Amino acid sequence: MNLEKPKALGGIRSLVASAALASFIATPAVAGEARIGVLNALTGPIPDLVAVMLQSEQAAAAFINANGGIWNGDKVALAVGDSACDAKAGVDAATKVVNVEQASIIVGPVCSGATIGATQAVTIPAGVVVISPSATSPAITDLDDNDTVFRVCPSDAYQGVTLAKLARSMGYSKVATTYANDDYNAGLHDVFVKAFQDAGGTITADQMHEANKASYRSELATLAQGEPEALVLFAYYNGSGITIMRQSLENGFFSKFLGGDGMVADQVIAEIGADNLADTVFTKGTSDEGSPHFKTYAGLFAKPSDPYVAQAWDTVMIAALALQRAGEATRDLSEHVRAVTNAPGVKVGPGDWAKAKKLLEEGKDIDYQGAGLGEADFDENGDVAGLYGKNEVIDGKWVETIVD
Repeated sequence: MNLEKPKALGGIRSLVASAALASFIATPAVAGEARIGVLNALTGPIPDLVAVMLQSEQAAAAFINANGGIWNGDKVALAVGDSACDAKAGVDAATKVVNVEQASIIVGPVCSGATIGATQAVTIPAGVVVISPSATSPAITDLDDNDTVFRVCPSDAYQGVTLAKLARSMGYSKVATTYANDDYNAGLHDVFVKAFQDAGGTITADQMHEANKASYRSELATLAQGEPEALVLFAYYNGSGITIMRQSLENGFFSKFLGGDGMVADQVIAEIGADNLADTVFTKGTSDEGSPHFKTYAGLFAKPSDPYVAQAWDTVMIAALALQRAGEATRDLSEHVRAVTNAPGVKVGPGDWAKAKKLLEEGKDIDYQGAGLGEADFDENGDVAGLYGKNEVIDGKWVETIVD
């Protein structure tokens, strides 16, 4: 069958960099429109990372609208709220998106604390499905959510183990750990500590810290006792991570660092300096950039390799496909989310909106294979398996290799 080719790929790239994308940010709901909420975090501890994720989500909506739209040519509109990577702000943003913007489904929040807060207080009671591109706390798995909470990134229950194995393979047997007082960093820390100790490693010192302090020197002095070989840092780069690294180096406390995805940002290189990061390794959930689905996505978006931007595209595609299958602006979408992403079905990818829409209109099953999601299916908890990358600074930039 001769299917229409995706339209305006170059145009989508241009839209990402222009103010024209503002037209995809919704005002209150109107008839003939698919309203998808987006709980992003353009303020808070990781604004630079999140800005590119939002661009990817906006580009996905633009791509859908340029390739036939949804239902009978209707438009996908995004209702954007700022969760600020904070539980209270997440509740406030979700309340607005659900009750005022009348979104049918939500992509995000991007951070774990905001996800837990928003879902427990707002979206689960309202029966609104959320699909996060990047909330990784193991606690999300255990939410009593009536099958309304999904994520296309793997849980830190796996990332913490991966980081521990990586640390041991690098020869570290004694490390100090510190973690920011939030759901994401605490959850990743807990998994790492257990896995590192189970692998024969020793935690010489372990401290929780509060974000956004001017000085962590007293905490670092304590952490440096016991002759640790490295500091394992669980933090957001703009919350406490950069400050802790800088003060560690300035005062001779630590020169070797490990940690998670909250630290993989160009700002770390800019402020700490590439020469000071030779012995630094951070892990994060990643995508198989050699897969055909990722390569298709890379042709649609200008910054495909930035953290979680491929997953951000996938969340909008999955939300729109679920609405397309439902045939109307309903909130009863859990079954449809599973139906369009899990086998069996005709495999469709991140650039196959027109093909997928036609198949659904014909009553056929589809199996969305994502740019970041890959071929993973949602399990009974709304979780997916995934890949992790080892991120190092080489020649002044982050370079990632997939960890086996």
